[in-house]
Amino acid sequence: MNVEVIAVGTELLLGQIINTNLATVGQALAEAGLDTYRQVVVGDNLDRLAQAIRQALDESDAVILTGGIGPTQDDITREGICQATGLDMDYSEEWAARLEAWWAARGREMPANNYQQAEYPAGANLIPNPKGTAPGLDLEFRGKRIFAMPGVPAEMKLMLAEHVIPALIEVEGGAAVLRSRVLRSYGLGESKVAEMLADIFEEQTNPTMAFLASLGEIKVRLTAKAGSVEEAEALIAPVEVRVREQLGTIFGADDDTVEQIIFDGLRERGWSIGTAESATGGMIAARLTAVPGASDFVRGGVVSYAADLKESVLGVDATELRSGVVSEETALAMAAGGREVLGADVVVAVTGSAGPDPQEQEVGTMIVAVVTPEDGRARTIRMPGDRERVRTYTTTAALHMVRQAVTGEWW
Repeated sequence: MNVEVIAVGTELLLGQIINTNLATVGQALAEAGLDTYRQVVVGDNLDRLAQAIRQALDESDAVILTGGIGPTQDDITREGICQATGLDMDYSEEWAARLEAWWAARGREMPANNYQQAEYPAGANLIPNPKGTAPGLDLEFRGKRIFAMPGVPAEMKLMLAEHVIPALIEVEGGAAVLRSRVLRSYGLGESKVAEMLADIFEEQTNPTMAFLASLGEIKVRLTAKAGSVEEAEALIAPVEVRVREQLGTIFGADDDTVEQIIFDGLRERGWSIGTAESATGGMIAARLTAVPGASDFVRGGVVSYAADLKESVLGVDATELRSGVVSEETALAMAAGGREVLGADVVVAVTGSAGPDPQEQEVGTMIVAVVTPEDGRARTIRMPGDRERVRTYTTTAALHMVRQAVTGEWW
């Protein structure tokens, strides 16, 4: 079953409200094994909304609308459904009485425009709303299903879980299972990963493959649909083997973040970690300490931005600094000094020219060094983009160099 989702509200188009409803509905549909090919946002314009509903009915098996069923003039979802389907508007005396009772229970007089919430397209069933006053709508129309829910997330989520998803599963004839496996890759660009996996991508049916770029890492998502979790995982398994063999750069899967893998390696060796940062300004330490349980491993960090602090705090030789702050020698000295100052077994250090103006070397030239009880190495990397991109991607690169060091896979 293919379901289209339409979010209604001009405030969503203008960015005045963050539209979390589309993500919530999309996730719920995926978990139920129901397909979503398109999500649409439409402003408070009756003709455009009706057109969007007509198009969704032509191309999908079911339509879910969120928003636009309240009591004000810009709540036009009911009218939009009627215009799109040619149905008349009906009126529920029972729901009107509920509205009156709701307001009376709070000792307040109900504004007359609230009666609008008792209107509904002829033939629709009203979905109860325990958290609000606007009922949802459930309409069968020419073999298709139309649902309308409030835009208020708390009201929408309850209605989605208790009525809409169960109704769609019943129509589908039982719940399917949608299972995904996310393989995490580092060291290759998105286009190169896609090129290396082109044969698998071209063959895909079930499972399907998608590429996701994130902070310098490339994720390969494999998604299978089946009657059970076991069946879905059995479909994914042989494709995962091929992806790992053809890429050779997979470092983890699903929740295996680089930070967590670093901590696993530190735990295995009984090591602690610290940072000595210049150009990244504490970004590596922030990534590490954002992980719950980081206090078991992270000793601390030094941000020695100025050259004299590299000397006075980290003990970098003044002669070495005069010969070049942006150098592998300086980075290694910063890391070694960080081990002494922080009392950490492993220290990662960064120095470089992040921009926008060059410092000693061209913008984007970054030096990362890692020192452990076993070894110490430095590497010069060239990062493209503006200052923030250079710093962000260098942070990711530094973490992966630490991962390699603590797992014994030195670059």
